[in-house]
Amino acid sequence: MGDETTNLPPGFRFFPTDEELVVHFLHRKASMLPCHPDIIPILDLHRFDPWELHGKALAGGNQLYFFRRGGTRTRASANGFWKLVGSDEPVITNENKTVGIKKTLVFQIGEAPGGMKTNWIMHEYHLVESGSSSNSNSSRKSSRKRGNQKNESDEWVLCRVYDASEEGTELSCLDEVFLSLDDLDEVSLPK
Repeated sequence: MGDETTNLPPGFRFFPTDEELVVHFLHRKASMLPCHPDIIPILDLHRFDPWELHGKALAGGNQLYFFRRGGTRTRASANGFWKLVGSDEPVITNENKTVGIKKTLVFQIGEAPGGMKTNWIMHEYHLVESGSSSNSNSSRKSSRKRGNQKNESDEWVLCRVYDASEEGTELSCLDEVFLSLDDLDEVSLPK
């Protein structure tokens, strides 16, 4: 799915901030509210390697966007897996309110826990559970108190995937730190 299928006028590009992804897209999807235009597709992460997402996910420049179900299920595909790197990063609004969590992952070819690191990066955006947020979160909490835990596969996650080796891709300072920390796992220190 390219920019031509988004029903946006020529010249408009999809380049949302983290806050916009969480507040205007993920929150609306999780709350079953309409999102106009409804341009971000739902994909099953297990069916695709990152280089197969072109034409299936929404393209915004060199970044690909899609929704998926499930918060912490395995993130494996036929040829590899997504490995978490670094710590979760809060998504904070201009009003200094935490509305989501951003997780950074790197695609590794092979089987977990080994594998060969690639340049494919994924940011997963998750909603924050808080008593002051939406009614859906409040009803979710009350159903958990009654013992009816919500299945993780029912939770929505918004994903942004990109190839960090593509020219013009800029990594955030945190992305660079997380990726360098991941390299430390492969270094053996003398005893």
